[in-house]
Amino acid sequence: MMLPTAYSPEDGNITSSRSSSLLRIPVIFKRLHRFQQMDFEVAAWQLTYLCLAPRRVYRNVYFHKQTKNTWARDDPAILVLIGACLIVSAILWGVVYSYGITGTLTLAFLMIVRDFLLSGVLIATLIWFTANRLLLSPPSHSTPADSSVEWAYAFDVHTNAFFPLYLTLYLAQLFLLPVVTRNNWICLWVGNTLYLAAFAQYTYGIYLGLNALPFLVRTELLLAPLLPLFTAYILSLLGFNVAQNVLGAYFH
Repeated sequence: MMLPTAYSPEDGNITSSRSSSLLRIPVIFKRLHRFQQMDFEVAAWQLTYLCLAPRRVYRNVYFHKQTKNTWARDDPAILVLIGACLIVSAILWGVVYSYGITGTLTLAFLMIVRDFLLSGVLIATLIWFTANRLLLSPPSHSTPADSSVEWAYAFDVHTNAFFPLYLTLYLAQLFLLPVVTRNNWICLWVGNTLYLAAFAQYTYGIYLGLNALPFLVRTELLLAPLLPLFTAYILSLLGFNVAQNVLGAYFH
C-alpha cells in the first residue's frame, strides 16, 4: 500500500522526506508484524483517555515530534488493540444475528478492513489534502515553510477518532439493540441520538487532532460537518429510524 506522506503547498505536488521518493509506506504499517516491540500499555492508556480526556492524548504529540522528528506515531499497538476490539464485536454481533463461523469471520474481516482501515485511508487522504491545501498558516519564524501534515498523522487522527465511535456504534448499540429496533418514537429517538453522538464524537476527534498542530489555522472549519449532521438528525426525528435502516443494510 503506497500512500502520500507530505504535501507541498508551494508547487501543489506530493513530496516525501526523501527527495528520491514521492510515496512510501507509513512506518506504523511496516511494523505491524513486530508484536514484541509494541507498547500495548501505552496504547491502552491512549484508548482510555481518548474517551475521557482526548486533548491529553495529543499533548504527547509534541514530545513525539521533538524526539523522533515526526508527528505520527510509529507504534502500531493501537491498531492491533482496535482490531482485537472489532473481532470481539464481530463475535457478539454474530451471536445476536445467528451467524455461523464463516459468517462471523467474514463480519470481522469487513469490520476491520472496510469499516476501519479502508475508510481510514480515504478519510485520512481527505484530511491530509484539505489540511495542507486550506489550513496551513503562512511561513514565519515559528512555522517553517516545510511544515505540513503527514499522511500518517492524518491516519492517526482517524484512528483516535474512530475508537469513541466504535464504543458507541459497535458496543453500546449492541446492548441497546432491543430498544433501537422497536417501532415507537422514543426508541427511534434513542437510536438516532446514538448515531448523532457517534458521528459528532468522530468529527470532534478529527478537529482535536488537527487543532493540536501548531502550524495549522482555521481548524474550526473541520467542525462544519456538525451542522448538516444535526440538521439530518432533527429531520430524522420526524419518522426515520436510522438504527433500523443501518442495521438492516449492514446485516442483510
